[in-house]
Amino acid sequence: MAVKITDICIACGSCIDECPVSAIVDDSNNPEGADRYYVYADKCVECVGHNDQPACASACPTDGCIVWSEVVSGQPSRDNIGADMRKGDTPVFA
Repeated sequence: MAVKITDICIACGSCIDECPVSAIVDDSNNPEGADRYYVYADKCVECVGHNDQPACASACPTDGCIVWSEVVSGQPSRDNIGADMRKGDTPVFA
């Protein structure tokens, strides 16, 4: 997964509206059953080729809600975001 939405998500819908590849679903469609929005790993491209930064994170009003996570093989990614930042707890924007 390129980015992940944490449990501090307020379910405002901003990220869904901004995702250029429709990789985000709301809490009622979260396949993990969690009460938060979900990013499909096989669809997320970190907005490479679409925006200068992940659009979901820049649209999110909740600081630290969207974090860097591991990249799915074959998916585009931001090359300057190393494994040390892709632990699932480093905010895309803090």
